[in-house]
Amino acid sequence: MPMRLYRFHCTDGHELVTDLGGCRLPNTAQMRIQAERVALALMERVVERFDWSRWQVEVYDARGRRIWIRAFPDVDVDARAA
Repeated sequence: MPMRLYRFHCTDGHELVTDLGGCRLPNTAQMRIQAERVALALMERVVERFDWSRWQVEVYDARGRRIWIRAFPDVDVDARAA
């Protein structure tokens, strides 16, 4: 099964957290799970109170095309256990 490279960048339109290395995953279902994990990890690293309402994960393919977006407020907090 071919593994595709995805990069998971997080932004609020002003600030940007880039994923320089990316992650190789077998399908879009795994890509969406990883996007939620990236958002959760970033939210957990910032210990102070922070407004995540405008943040989103933007997923890019190996060619640099944006292929999926997930808003932080829509992230399933139960994904931590997945």
